[in-house]
Amino acid sequence: LEDAHKAIECGAAGIGLFRTEFLFINKASKTSLLMSENEQFEIYKEVLQIMSDKPVTIRTLDAGADKIINAKGMPSGNEKNPLLGWRAIRFSLDRKDIFKTQIRALYRASVFGNLKIMIPLITHVEQLQKTKQLINEVQEELTLQNIAFNKNIPLGIMIETPSASIMSDVFAHQCDFFSLGTNDLTQYLLCVDRENTIVSNLFQELNPAVLRQIQYTILSANAASIPISVCGEMASNLQNLLLLLGMGIRTLSITPTKISEAKEFISCLRYTDLVALAKRIPLCATTADVQTIITTFLNENTIQPN
Repeated sequence: LEDAHKAIECGAAGIGLFRTEFLFINKASKTSLLMSENEQFEIYKEVLQIMSDKPVTIRTLDAGADKIINAKGMPSGNEKNPLLGWRAIRFSLDRKDIFKTQIRALYRASVFGNLKIMIPLITHVEQLQKTKQLINEVQEELTLQNIAFNKNIPLGIMIETPSASIMSDVFAHQCDFFSLGTNDLTQYLLCVDRENTIVSNLFQELNPAVLRQIQYTILSANAASIPISVCGEMASNLQNLLLLLGMGIRTLSITPTKISEAKEFISCLRYTDLVALAKRIPLCATTADVQTIITTFLNENTIQPN
């Protein structure tokens, strides 16, 4: 909750990523229990009220892999390859009792602000379709119980897997918005564990393969007229903003303390120059080529990001 206040103080236009798994982690660390519907509802409600009419994008439970919730029945870290295992939407759709509880809490809270719901680690269209079916069940239940809710909450997905990016032209007609999760998208596209220091030099957000998939996803979103934002460390790096803005990104989810710095940096740029810069990316074969283009641009325009 204190982060919501911090976001407003720093000039945020909304919350681009509310990580609900940390609520579950905190609760489980003290009681070994999961968050109840009412506990979730109260927190979602308060965050929405704090942000008033500003959009709040709440991501459904992204449990598993490096986000371990020490409660019965939750994903553990003992899988052979947890990053590719039972986690996020895969876990949620298997444990519909937990998923449905969260969706109910979100819809109950929806009348208190500008809520958007985002689904993590989507790889198959069927996962989105099953989520919609569960949402329909929740809406029918709440209606029968005379519980108020907003029927028109935007439902979006994180584009953080190669399959979601490759199929983004299809997904764009199945949901209301995209959020590019550049951390996972980079590691999955390049087959690099970003937590493994031995191969950390291969984790390159500016790798041409990553940038091409980002560009394709942006084009898919634009063609379907749905919003697309970027969250992840890539959006917090000022030099990366040159390319993201040039490729068409208009919404960035970054650490609140970096908002003012990013706004100041962007105010020194000309859109036409950024578009021309981004058009040079398909000519690049290596990350070093991309970095050279960026460095040359900054020097020619005498812009020195901190």
